Amino acid sequence: MILRAFLFLIVVWTLPAMGPWQDCEGAKACDLDGRSYHIRVPDDWDGDTALPVLLHFHGWGRQGDLIVKHQRISGHTRRRGVLLIAPNGRGRTWDFWDQGSADVPFAAAVIEDVAKRFPIDRDQIFVSGYSYGAAMAWRFACENGDGVTGLLAVSGTLRQTERCPQAPKHIRHVHGFADTVMDFPMGAGGDVTHPVALWRKALGCAAGRRLPEWQVVSFLSFERWHWDNCEGGHTVTLDLHSGGHFIPHGWIGWQLDQLMGRVPLYP
Repeated sequence: MILRAFLFLIVVWTLPAMGPWQDCEGAKACDLDGRSYHIRVPDDWDGDTALPVLLHFHGWGRQGDLIVKHQRISGHTRRRGVLLIAPNGRGRTWDFWDQGSADVPFAAAVIEDVAKRFPIDRDQIFVSGYSYGAAMAWRFACENGDGVTGLLAVSGTLRQTERCPQAPKHIRHVHGFADTVMDFPMGAGGDVTHPVALWRKALGCAAGRRLPEWQVVSFLSFERWHWDNCEGGHTVTLDLHSGGHFIPHGWIGWQLDQLMGRVPLYP
């Protein structure tokens, strides 16, 4: 009798850590209508609290299994109570060049499928990506962004002449001047703010302002431009650095902290 009671208590105590997600968490992909995605549950989740979400699009030639173990991505989400979702692109890439991409409804369906497995916080849905994945994140935000809290794009954009019927509440983009993979989209006359010209026009932003330089790690500093005068309470933020094509240390976590009203920390 004592043994049975003890085993019952073990089962009860472990219930919060169990759920319908266990069959495809981490490196094992979750299947969805012939396609797939990966998830990473945050550390110390109680199994009940609604989770903020970061939907991250991988770079060219990659898959979501890399994202859920990437220290500059999942290393930040898992410490912040954020559920990381990493969809897999067909052929290890994304169709973002033109409107009507099948990857947009697929990614939207991924979020809804995740919502069947987890309690998610619809007021804190963030979309990010790196390189080709950043351009895909832009495409998703452009066509399905009205319910997105923040776009966090790293070293990849759409053409700034695109027309976007939807937009996230907050747009944050980071790009290096020395990027030779997804070249820095310099504007006419050396306009360094051109990488976010699309959003500034679409959201009716007035003149921006340059904020003091900031840094997460000692070896990389950012020049920050910010527009908080856009229509409907939207904001646009652009971080620039002297480096090339990479995800800056701590950048994703820093943005999540700020947009969720927390003191920014590293990592």
